[in-house]
Amino acid sequence: MPASSTLVCTSLLRRSSATRHSGLKMSNSHQFSIEYRQYLRPDGTLSDASPELATRLDELTRLYQLMSLTRTFDAKAIALQRTGKLGTYASCLGHEAAHIGMGSAMRPEDCFAPMYREYGAQFARGVKMSEVLLYWGGDERGNDFSVPRHDFAWCVPIATQCLHAAGAALAFKLRKEPRVAVCVVGDGGTSKADFNSAVNAAGAWQLPMVLVIVNNQWAISVPRKAQTGAETLAQKGIAGGIRSLQVDGNDIIAMRAAMDEALARARADRGPTLIEAITYRLSDHTTADDARRYRDQAEVDDAWTREPLKRLRVFLEARGVWDQAREDLWKITCAKKVDDAVAEYLAQPKPELGDMFDYLYAEMPVELKRQREHALRFPELNHGH
Repeated sequence: MPASSTLVCTSLLRRSSATRHSGLKMSNSHQFSIEYRQYLRPDGTLSDASPELATRLDELTRLYQLMSLTRTFDAKAIALQRTGKLGTYASCLGHEAAHIGMGSAMRPEDCFAPMYREYGAQFARGVKMSEVLLYWGGDERGNDFSVPRHDFAWCVPIATQCLHAAGAALAFKLRKEPRVAVCVVGDGGTSKADFNSAVNAAGAWQLPMVLVIVNNQWAISVPRKAQTGAETLAQKGIAGGIRSLQVDGNDIIAMRAAMDEALARARADRGPTLIEAITYRLSDHTTADDARRYRDQAEVDDAWTREPLKRLRVFLEARGVWDQAREDLWKITCAKKVDDAVAEYLAQPKPELGDMFDYLYAEMPVELKRQREHALRFPELNHGH
């Protein structure tokens, strides 16, 4: 596959009845193209037209380590759920390059509006692993990130985070602050009104915003081909007047380079960018899902040949900056870091019973006050406390 290829689409101006009868010729009103970028191939070799990032081996090694740490964390979280120590959990297996490409490119003062599985992006921005576990353990205090304080909480309602990011980006623009809002949405989420409204706002107001579509080919059990008639998801940004492109979301070099470019454009007041990152969900949608019921194993096996960690490791080993000894040592380090995070999570005291009532309204409604009084009077009825 080439490092960069272009899909050209043509928008036709439909002839009205009057046009047909007048004998006027139908003409094209507009043409657009969607650029596709891939630099690091699935076999770990590099294309000729690669960006400067491909020469920064220390940086790529650091990104590989974070990707590996995220995968170790992900496996541990699934094990915790299976043993009853965590609630339903959304795995990020296979998404590591797309997510870490996002988070590692952002500045601390930027704002991230995540979905619910972008742990690598959040780890790159300072969110603690124990906070992720706390949230999936059913404790909303996990959303109260120690770092970064201004990022949005996880968003399970589909695509609403796109509008949150648009609002933050508008505030940055009005205040003339050189900050960027970044949001992420799945392939299925691009069919939601919230996503399209955010695209319209970003394009109409030329907001300092980056919208990332992590196209993992499945919206739970609905395949990409059944979700939309659009040839690409990136072209949905074209309709809103947004610069839009596709990247290989399993190629950390392509993903990070595209994010660097998009963030620089936004910071220079050159408008928003939409990036469709093509990847694959190697896991079930969540631990409450069984993808074997709707997905062929041959498809999953094929996707494993393009996964992000292996290709980057091959690339680094070929350049002499990584080897099996370093890999073995780093796996030990990852296991220790994750085990420490699990211990911190399990040691957290349970939240106060009244917390579920106290932070819903500025002024608590009378009926809610009655419920709170009843809950505190009979705490033994709250079996989960």
